[in-house]
Amino acid sequence: MHVPAFRAGRVTGALLAALLVAGAVPAAGAAAAEPAPRIDLTVLVVDDGGGAVGAITSELKGSGTPYRTVRLDDPGRPVIDAAFLSEARDEATGRPRAKYQGVVLPDEAPAALTEAERSALASYERTYAIPQIDAYTWAHPGVGLDYTSDGGRSGVLDGVGTAVTAAGRAGPFRYLDGPVVFEDNDPDISESYGYAGRPRAGYTSYLDMPVDGGGRASLIGEYAHDGRRELVVTFAYNQYQRQFRALARGMVEWLTQGVHLGQSRNWFSVHVDDVFAPDARWDTARNCTPGDFDCVGGDGEGTAPIRMTAADAQYAAQWQRASGFTLDMVYNAGSGEEWKSENGGSDPLTAQLVADRAQYRWINHTYTHPFLGCVQDTSTVPWSCAKDASGNIRWMSRAEIAAQIRDNHTWAVNKGIAVDRTELVTGEHSGLRTLPQQPADNPNLAGALADTGVKWLASDNSREPQQRAVGAAKTVPRHPMNVYYNVGTAEEMTDEYNWIYTSAEDGGSGVCATNPASTCLDEPLDVRTGYAEYIVPQEARIALGHVVANDPRPHYVHQSNLAEDRLLYPVLDKVLADYRALFADNTPLVNPRQRDTGTELTRRAAWDQALAAGRVTAYRIGSTVTVKAPAGVSAPVTAPEGTRKQQLLGSTAFGTPYAGARSAWTAPELLQSAITLTLPTA
Repeated sequence: MHVPAFRAGRVTGALLAALLVAGAVPAAGAAAAEPAPRIDLTVLVVDDGGGAVGAITSELKGSGTPYRTVRLDDPGRPVIDAAFLSEARDEATGRPRAKYQGVVLPDEAPAALTEAERSALASYERTYAIPQIDAYTWAHPGVGLDYTSDGGRSGVLDGVGTAVTAAGRAGPFRYLDGPVVFEDNDPDISESYGYAGRPRAGYTSYLDMPVDGGGRASLIGEYAHDGRRELVVTFAYNQYQRQFRALARGMVEWLTQGVHLGQSRNWFSVHVDDVFAPDARWDTARNCTPGDFDCVGGDGEGTAPIRMTAADAQYAAQWQRASGFTLDMVYNAGSGEEWKSENGGSDPLTAQLVADRAQYRWINHTYTHPFLGCVQDTSTVPWSCAKDASGNIRWMSRAEIAAQIRDNHTWAVNKGIAVDRTELVTGEHSGLRTLPQQPADNPNLAGALADTGVKWLASDNSREPQQRAVGAAKTVPRHPMNVYYNVGTAEEMTDEYNWIYTSAEDGGSGVCATNPASTCLDEPLDVRTGYAEYIVPQEARIALGHVVANDPRPHYVHQSNLAEDRLLYPVLDKVLADYRALFADNTPLVNPRQRDTGTELTRRAAWDQALAAGRVTAYRIGSTVTVKAPAGVSAPVTAPEGTRKQQLLGSTAFGTPYAGARSAWTAPELLQSAITLTLPTA
């Protein structure tokens, strides 16, 4: 049996028992070693409906790790006994079988389980060396900790800086580098509570904090006792809090001993829409954007649009080099050509961006950014779909849509810009259904995409968070960043933010009070300081929350955010700085392009369907892992460094390194019916 890297050099009684069960170490005086058991790569989750178990479940689900849930409040739930947990002999392998590789409990001894069930779990964990997570409990000797009154601490943890210990860094949290600071998003609300206790014999702390009187007390650690191992967590959390998201990977790695189905990355891509085109400007007097259908009192004539300059383009290239991060330029070539013709035939911005073309990634945004859905009737607010004399909706034609895509692509090729014709972002995500006015896709859209070779079509994650098919193409949902397209300065941004997020009584639109997904500011922000002091930290926190949640969906902003006050950079700088301060070098940000995100989402959907249909079989016997999935479905697998993938002749190194492990989407090799991995032996 493989000794995980974070256990090497520390063979406890529990681990020795595991080695004996696996047959790796023959028992003294034994006539013959017991055959190594089959251990299924599935996690048992005993759910009390609380936030802590829900958070761990979300991590398992998001990474593609199979689990079975037993709800304690379900009167028809199965009894957790020996037969539920294991089999004396597996028909397929002829070996003892453990049905779960790890157990998640609400706490160390849930009251909703009977004494017999708790005894069955303890026996199962001892027999097969199965780890257990106590999702949330308090500090007491029963979990290997002193009471908090004995030099520990209990109470609100908002804003507290905790540290991963040397044992944690050498073990399951080896991907973390800096302090894990508990969120404190609202000083008027207590967001986290916990119990920090001093370790007793058998307890190894992985995350601790300073306490009064000197020394440190633990919030997460491993308690080895009675031939069992428990990961003890003594603070409350939910799936959205950054401290949990930072620690979640390590909790799963510990639970699965570093070997499991599923994988995760920390993803971050930023699309800059409307490159070459100008964006309209927010009117701080009328609280609307001239030219918009609902902005009464002007059509935008005379209002200075927002457009990058050559100096802004030079800064963008310099910023990329300094930050080590690549932006995706989502471009409208026709809009740039129109600007050029209206300004004496010269456009320094286009010249600069084209000169620096190799420094960016480029995505087709159509030639002139038209609305590709129904013909819009703007005589009403909001607009509606225009109809013909027979009452049929009038749609942009297939030929017009294809021309917009093709002309933009051709322009880029002629300029020497590398652009992938399979990727497309339509203006305002148009062509796709837009509720409530356009409840269906433009029926001509799918054909135009096929005509032009588009396979990956951007969509708005706030409207359609799930990938879906549009003919032969698939959508790639994008997160809108709350840095508005129609502002060039910090004061304009804060003014519009105030209008949206201030109640009518305080002079705002009042939308925040009527929208259940929004909340109102206590008072309007100071337009001179509100952007830097309030909006930037909030938007960076939201974006980083997506990054650490294994979410590959790109974020999108607009070229106006790189112009004038260059509002985007403070947000990105904070995201990158906060990320790099927390994570080790072995866990770099992954910066995928649109097609790679689309492929990732497609693989996940196929994997989830296979799991839901019960068509995946995966287990471990000693140092050998076997995975069987439906033909054509790749499996996500995570394993320790040194793992080898078996081929028809010989083997190769498995996967790619990330976060101190190796992982990959993988499939059987030629002439093989299953994936076979060989784990390293210590």
